[in-house]
Amino acid sequence: MTTNMPVTFFEWVYFLLNQYGAMLVKGAMVTLLLALVGTFIGCIIGLLVGIVQTVPVNPRASRVTRCFYKTIQFILATYIEVFRGTPMIVQAMVVYYGSMSMFNIDMSAMFAGFLVVSINTGAYMAETVRGGIYSVDFGQTEAAKAIGMNHFQTMYNVVLPQAFRNIMPQIGNNLIINIKDTSVLNVISVTELYFASKTAAGVYYKYFEVFFITCVIYFILTFTVSRLLRWIERKMDGSNNYSLVEYDPMADPCGPFDIANKKGRN
Repeated sequence: MTTNMPVTFFEWVYFLLNQYGAMLVKGAMVTLLLALVGTFIGCIIGLLVGIVQTVPVNPRASRVTRCFYKTIQFILATYIEVFRGTPMIVQAMVVYYGSMSMFNIDMSAMFAGFLVVSINTGAYMAETVRGGIYSVDFGQTEAAKAIGMNHFQTMYNVVLPQAFRNIMPQIGNNLIINIKDTSVLNVISVTELYFASKTAAGVYYKYFEVFFITCVIYFILTFTVSRLLRWIERKMDGSNNYSLVEYDPMADPCGPFDIANKKGRN
């Protein structure tokens, strides 16, 4: 008894979804996990690197102190330029295979994937954080230093809360990019969405049908994430309607002024 195989495009799409839908969904979950964790860790790396990069070097400090800060900033600048200037697919190959070849470290493909996405995102986020810090009016930094705050206290209490809102769109952009760019990790056998799609397509040689499904899945992931991040941005902005405070006890120590009763008596 022979089984009738699909003929039309949509018949093949339906057939492949029945056969490999679970595998594609599992690959999509791996893709989303890599992107979320990698972006989160990358943001932490970028935040730390961005803050250190903006540490002012006091010209009156000792030569050793100035050399120390300059050396650290040079190393961080080198890290940023290397990981922004090379493709993630090459970084994955170097980290995964180079760790065994050079240091005899046998890391798993998933661990290598998390590491590559994190440090790659951190390089981009470092420049984003630096730009966000410089976007805050410098007068606020001077005011914080005038009341005795050091650089890190000024960053934590004054600058970063404002800079975070400015860089929020770029954080979302990096997350969306990572959802798509994790596909390059298939070269080190990470079983993400692209790897699962390539495996499914190779069975019946229906590459167009399988990758049409893959395209739809990627779009659903990125569209959902972008809408969610847009909602978070609106929540951070707050309401557009504001009401002024009618009474300020610091400005009027004699007591509140009842506007409603005053208007009624008039």
